[in-house]
Amino acid sequence: MRRRILGTLALGLGLGFLAGCSRPAPALAPTKPAEVIVGTPVKQIVTDYEDFTGRTEPILMVDVRARVSGYVDKIHFTDGKEVTADQPLFDIDPRTYQATLDQSIANVAQAQARLNRLQLDYDRLQTAVGTKAVTQEEFDRVTGDRNEAVASLSLAKATRNLAETNFKFTKISAPISGRISRRMMDKGNLVKADDTILTSIVALDQIYANFDIDERTMLRVRRLIQDGKVDSARSRKMEVLIGLADEDGFSQKGVIDFIDNKVDPATGTLRVRAILDNPKKKIPAPEVVSVSTQSPPAVPAPDAFIHLLSPGLFVRVRLPVGRPHEAILVPEEALGSDQGQKYVYLLNDKDEVVYRRVKIGQQVEQDRVIIEGVQPGDRVIVSGLQRVRPGVKVAPKAAETKKPSSETAAATPKAETPAHK
Repeated sequence: MRRRILGTLALGLGLGFLAGCSRPAPALAPTKPAEVIVGTPVKQIVTDYEDFTGRTEPILMVDVRARVSGYVDKIHFTDGKEVTADQPLFDIDPRTYQATLDQSIANVAQAQARLNRLQLDYDRLQTAVGTKAVTQEEFDRVTGDRNEAVASLSLAKATRNLAETNFKFTKISAPISGRISRRMMDKGNLVKADDTILTSIVALDQIYANFDIDERTMLRVRRLIQDGKVDSARSRKMEVLIGLADEDGFSQKGVIDFIDNKVDPATGTLRVRAILDNPKKKIPAPEVVSVSTQSPPAVPAPDAFIHLLSPGLFVRVRLPVGRPHEAILVPEEALGSDQGQKYVYLLNDKDEVVYRRVKIGQQVEQDRVIIEGVQPGDRVIVSGLQRVRPGVKVAPKAAETKKPSSETAAATPKAETPAHK
């Protein structure tokens, strides 16, 4: 009896367990489509370019040296200041050169007096030669003495001119206008003629930007020139953009004025030089306020000027290598990379994600030129690529329309069609 009751209970529990397992699972809540930012490719006029690195160099630079040996007597400039051409810089002790000049002047006077005396003798004997009063031998002797006096006077004058020149060279002036460096020799030091460097001056109103073009780029551009697709820099003015180390864009413009005649075999590059203006900018003097009521207010310093560029700066050079043309651009952030292959995600009519491989071109600010793979009417996902995959339906949101900036126009100049030959 007891076994029958236990069996009945076990059977009931088993049937109840099976009945519980047969209940349907609760339905999952539908997932919300991922929200992505979608933009439309834009058409824009761009110019193909190549970027290089270079250094600035002065358009004029002079090492100031003494033309005569001697001891530095005076210094007439302040280190690092602007100087003008012919401005006095150094004085060499002139006393020995003054004494030599005085001696040479006296020698000229002595030679002139001797010549005057012999000239009178020559004039008197010239009319009496051939008579019994004056023999031919005596006349020849006077003539020879007079000719020697003429040569002695010429020698004395040449020595005097040299002494005058050396005396003038004791005053050392600036050969060009520009910014002067520090003095290399202090007062009282001995300098050697044409050897000792006293200081240096660089002209800063214009400056060079030198950069090197690799062989592949050079050959590619020259083939474009031969095909008539671009113009040569040797036939028309070519403008380049210059970017400085503290900026992302290109704030300066220059014009190529020199292309070397050979490729450097050690580096495989061709040296190119651009010239750009480097105007002075005025620095207003700060207001000086006196902290004491007893003393008069301080006089403010005069206005100063400064050049932005200096020789030796690192620069980035953007060289246009083609004519302006129309191109399709998408934001750089819309591009993905799959084992080195670039791709974008597009949306079809059902707002489903479509994977599309693309061929890219140059970068223009924050956008990228698309050569193949995207059309102007396509909807491109520009933000949220990590939350989607091909075939998934998403909730698109239009991206903000971006206005072309002045920097874009500067990065893609339309007026120039330069290249180099």
